[in-house]
Amino acid sequence: MSEVRQKAELARKTASILNSLTTEQKNQALLNCAQALIDHSEAIIEANKEDLQRGRENGTSVSLLDRLALTEERISGIAEGLRQIVELPDPVGETLETIDRPNGLHIVKKRVPLGVIGIIYEARPNVTVDALGLCLKTGNAVVLRGGSSALSSNRKIVEIIHESLSGSAVPRDAVQLIEDPNRSSVDELIKLNGLIDVVIPRGGSSLIQTVVQNASVPVIETGAGICHTYLDASADPSMAADITMNAKVQRPSVCNAMETLLVHKDFAQSHLADIAGKLREASVELRGCDETLRLISWAKPAAEEDYATEYNDYILNIKIVDSLDAALRHIDRFGTKHSECIVTENGPNAERFQQEVDAAAVYHNASTRFTDGFEFGFGAEIGISTQKLHARGPMGLPALTSSKYIINGSGQIRK
Repeated sequence: MSEVRQKAELARKTASILNSLTTEQKNQALLNCAQALIDHSEAIIEANKEDLQRGRENGTSVSLLDRLALTEERISGIAEGLRQIVELPDPVGETLETIDRPNGLHIVKKRVPLGVIGIIYEARPNVTVDALGLCLKTGNAVVLRGGSSALSSNRKIVEIIHESLSGSAVPRDAVQLIEDPNRSSVDELIKLNGLIDVVIPRGGSSLIQTVVQNASVPVIETGAGICHTYLDASADPSMAADITMNAKVQRPSVCNAMETLLVHKDFAQSHLADIAGKLREASVELRGCDETLRLISWAKPAAEEDYATEYNDYILNIKIVDSLDAALRHIDRFGTKHSECIVTENGPNAERFQQEVDAAAVYHNASTRFTDGFEFGFGAEIGISTQKLHARGPMGLPALTSSKYIINGSGQIRK
């Protein structure tokens, strides 16, 4: 039996146990996990060094190495994320709807766990903890398949989690890590109907599309982030600069970072050079349209494919547009339905932008970097869904549940 099937079967056997646990039991298990991560942070950092060294030898970019790196501060933040999940309401068992039928049937719709969730992700080992924390809180078993670049870190983290779960009501087999780095392990996992209830891919567009196009297990599609910020003609210059810098520079390696800055021609004439100067000081490479090159001599020409690229790096496209309509058309063509922003003092323009842009999160006068489970008050997130069924946007605890109808009668039969 393959590693993938064996571990999926172990996880499946725990599903009924998890479904019967109380909120208190799940919370205590998560608190145990959080403390164990702090207590063993040195061991995690040592394992992480192996991943970082492999990454350097393989020519991994600085931005991706940043996503991979773990420090005591980051581990502390990861553990705090688990504690925040503990403080969140448990959605399992929540009554969503009550129906009393004329024939006396009493119907209650309640939230229930999805069952066994497969998570396929790439270089960020913090996803390992976020995923298992959210899954366990909602009574789901989880099968994790991280990227080979973080294998040592993920292996050590799951080893520590297993040890901490041994002293709790949550069975340790509820958390499984697929260690096989070959593509075949992903191919097998996404076809384990009957063992895996849903698969959630997190990573670049190539990974996500591979899973979406080849899975027979249901998929919640999380999106690549080709995010735009549009600086309208009436944008406040200081606000526009601050939002632009935050959206691109604060952490360029994440999916809610901006990849293209759209600028109204009137705003560009007066203010784009100043903003470009700030970006240059932050070591951002600019690629622009012909009008952008006229205003910013040191920018590079932007090719058509640049606008369809998620850089995850200190690279930014700039396109000057004639109108809000032109900005909307550009976003409709190149956006990935993740996060989009308009900076404007024109209320009708802001309202129209938020109404017409098809994305999971649409901002007015705020950075796209806020599309995040923590920032939305979810405690953590399993991913950011860019699809429209079941869940959309940052997915917290409720997104990891389904529903069940509970029907009570007094002998009714259908005629």
